[in-house]
Amino acid sequence: MFRKIFGKKPDKRVHISGTDVEFEVGRNQTILEAALAQKLSFPHDCTVGTCGSCRAKLLSGKVDAITPFGYTLSREELQAGYILACQAVPETDVELAVEMDPDVEVRTVKGRIVETRDLTHDIKQVTWAVDQPVDYVAGQYMNVRWPDAPGHRSYSFSAAPVAGGATRLSTFIRKVPGGAFTEKLFGGALDDADFTIEGPHGHFWLREGNGPILLVGGGSGLSPLMSLLEDALAKGVARDAILLFGGRAERDLYCLDEIAAIGARWKGRFEFWPVLSEEQGEGRRFGMVTAEIPGAISALGGVSGLQAYMCGPPPMIDAAVRDLTGVGVSLDDIHYDKFTDASSAGK
Repeated sequence: MFRKIFGKKPDKRVHISGTDVEFEVGRNQTILEAALAQKLSFPHDCTVGTCGSCRAKLLSGKVDAITPFGYTLSREELQAGYILACQAVPETDVELAVEMDPDVEVRTVKGRIVETRDLTHDIKQVTWAVDQPVDYVAGQYMNVRWPDAPGHRSYSFSAAPVAGGATRLSTFIRKVPGGAFTEKLFGGALDDADFTIEGPHGHFWLREGNGPILLVGGGSGLSPLMSLLEDALAKGVARDAILLFGGRAERDLYCLDEIAAIGARWKGRFEFWPVLSEEQGEGRRFGMVTAEIPGAISALGGVSGLQAYMCGPPPMIDAAVRDLTGVGVSLDDIHYDKFTDASSAGK
């Protein structure tokens, strides 16, 4: 009766600031659902509000949250007006500030494991040979499916991209106790398996700029940082950089020779600061890796022009965002990839 009188509630419009991208969102549809239905390269991963990949800044308009944004976004992000597009239903027309994913073709390819390398007691480097070349931007990730998989797992590329696309795809994988995938992988049960790999995905890449770079990683979160650094080195990037990496003990540190090789060839200042949280070692920083952020920024000459790139577990990312904004780094210059496991949406 009321619908006949007043008519159908009109769709809301979303405009991406600084672009000509505009799309409609239907009733009870999220912003992300509408964007993907219209084949837009809106950044996303889990689609259920846990990873933070679809973070966008609400510049105007109002949205309703299916689940509170605060479950994933930090207090600093909420105060700055950020929302999660996968949980946001627009109540009015809205304008968003968001960096769309790179215009790189997403492919689904077949692959088999051709090499594994133990990096630490619980992290392996795994390399697949695939039947078609995959092009990606340094810092992006791929979705991996194995035979009879209940779902996919997402892993960041650990090597720099290859012109024309790579036919060998490598990543760093940490063993998750009881994990449906990693228990089989680390036990050798998938050595001869046929995998389906889809990618690239993600919006974690080195932005343009002339200022210093601060990189913060933990666990297998070093994977995209190595890809980013190797690619920047190949391109002759000459920005000062410090890589902070956190582990519990000395046995959690890896790729030390590779990092030293990057530092030796880097055009500019490059320093590697490993930080141990449970074991004190000679010449090692001790404590939480995020506690070293103010000192690293000072060593890089301050926050002017600085960009931060971080990969690791959600608590590390949230603490780093708080510490970075606390010393004056803009949220627009903070880029991160939260590494979650299957219990929190599949990374």
